[in-house]
Amino acid sequence: MASPLIIAALAAGLSGFSSADGLPRAEVYLVAGDCRAAASKAVAQTGGELLSAQPASDGQSCIITVLVQGNGNERPRKVTMKLPM
Repeated sequence: MASPLIIAALAAGLSGFSSADGLPRAEVYLVAGDCRAAASKAVAQTGGELLSAQPASDGQSCIITVLVQGNGNERPRKVTMKLPM
């Protein structure tokens, strides 16, 4: 069984690394808006089911992935599109 000292040392190490100014580091992406409108538009255009919606790296558009049902015996297919926010 692990000693309490080892557990405390591991917990302190996992609590986060800090930068030179003492603040914790975090990934922050600034975007002009969110992807709700773009996702709604993609679902309406394709008639599919929303799988994912995330901001693109340009901060002005969204990457939307929709699952579209196939016709008859066809398998569903994933459609990915880039739409403005």
